[in-house]
Amino acid sequence: MPEPSPSQEIFMTGGTGYLGQRLCATLLARGHRVRALARPGSERKLAPGCEIVLGDALRRESFEGQIPQHCTFVHLVGVSHPNPAKAGQFRAVDLTSVQAAAPAAQAAGSKHFVYVSVAHPAPLMQAYWQTRAQCEQIIQASGVPATILRPWYVLGPGHRWPYALLPLYWLFERLPAQREIAQRLGLVKLEQMITALAWAVEHPPAASRILSVPEIRQLGK
Repeated sequence: MPEPSPSQEIFMTGGTGYLGQRLCATLLARGHRVRALARPGSERKLAPGCEIVLGDALRRESFEGQIPQHCTFVHLVGVSHPNPAKAGQFRAVDLTSVQAAAPAAQAAGSKHFVYVSVAHPAPLMQAYWQTRAQCEQIIQASGVPATILRPWYVLGPGHRWPYALLPLYWLFERLPAQREIAQRLGLVKLEQMITALAWAVEHPPAASRILSVPEIRQLGK
């Protein structure tokens, strides 16, 4: 990872989650100031050193007054362990949280919105990726320059079963007819994802951009 950029003010939702805890600790270690939203009772899950904001990511009015002006807004809220049976939860949590976060970031004059979406289109998990695609549209419509990362599956502690699929990915990436979809729906490691997220925070774009699986892997080297 390149040397840390000048210290930034960051507002993070989802900081108590799988990616959020690790990203928050990484950003703090790199000298950034992180103000993290947490529901009452969950704040102990935040990385030490965060400035805690108690509120509900699904209710804009509970946190919008706590967003620093012109900050980087990192949105990591989403249903854990997604599967097809959770279609209703994707709309109730993933979509509703973006409907709250994007206009709140816009009102605060945020300079950059960082969002973890999911690779799409895909033949599987249609309700999931279609909801995330709708979330992307809302973020883009806000007018805040955004970095949208599109992993398919992040390998890490508690998320290791897809390692068994690596031989198939290796094969499909070498078949011309399957190469593009195998790369777009490829697997990324947790360390690669955190490194790519930190890079995104430290390199705000002039215009919105998409980081797909190949870009995430490259940044994570």
